[in-house]
Amino acid sequence: MKKILLALLVLFNITAMADDPQLWEKSTLNEIIKRGELRVGLEPGYMPFEMKDKKGNIIGFDVDMVRLMAKEMGVKLKLVPTAWDGIIAGLLTRKYDMIASGMTMTQKRNLKVNFSHPYISAGQTLILRKEIADKYKTWKELDRPDITIVTKLGVTGEIAARKMFKKAKIRTFETEADAAQEVLNGKADVFIYDKPYNVLFMAKKGKGHGIVHWDKDLTFEPFGWAVRKGDPDFLNWLNNFLYQIKHDGRYDKIYKKWMIDSAWLKRVQ
Repeated sequence: MKKILLALLVLFNITAMADDPQLWEKSTLNEIIKRGELRVGLEPGYMPFEMKDKKGNIIGFDVDMVRLMAKEMGVKLKLVPTAWDGIIAGLLTRKYDMIASGMTMTQKRNLKVNFSHPYISAGQTLILRKEIADKYKTWKELDRPDITIVTKLGVTGEIAARKMFKKAKIRTFETEADAAQEVLNGKADVFIYDKPYNVLFMAKKGKGHGIVHWDKDLTFEPFGWAVRKGDPDFLNWLNNFLYQIKHDGRYDKIYKKWMIDSAWLKRVQ
């Protein structure tokens, strides 16, 4: 009997939310439609998700996705470049409507924001100096006091590094490019970061530079679009948008453009 009453109470609350006109009036989606503009927070510099081309335009996988969103909404798109360490704060203070910036859906972040369904997954992989890759065969063997591991500050690469490597020296940098360059310059042994970035880094700088990519994912990291809490209408729209484009070929087209083909590299090199 208690289970039946609980189920009815949950159903009543869901129905009440669905029929609450004030909830829709306060919805970010309603604000976007009235404003005629979708505002998206992102940090340019994370290839191939968001970066600047030679002309200073922000391009990438996430950019194409939100541009398609804006088209489906019938509104203009405004990209709001934001430093990573303040990107969630910017969302919560309403500087933009959502975050689309290759953000991993962690439980800690989920305490502050809500996430859409995952739109892509990218685990952490390792780029190593060839001498290190020749000497060791597994990531566990790299957990030594004489090994220096580098990554970007405040991202899941740092979280994974500190969780998996207790004995190795860990150094962090403001950008992933600066961290990876340390391995190229021989000042660090291992760079840990998201697989898509590492694949592209190897394609651009790997040949003839004495580095090796261990491309087996060390972690499972789904990426999601982040929105403010208490906004079921916007979240519903985003999830339905994702479901639609994943089944009508548009998602595959964008994925192939940025994750498989490499023609876009000429726009940023």
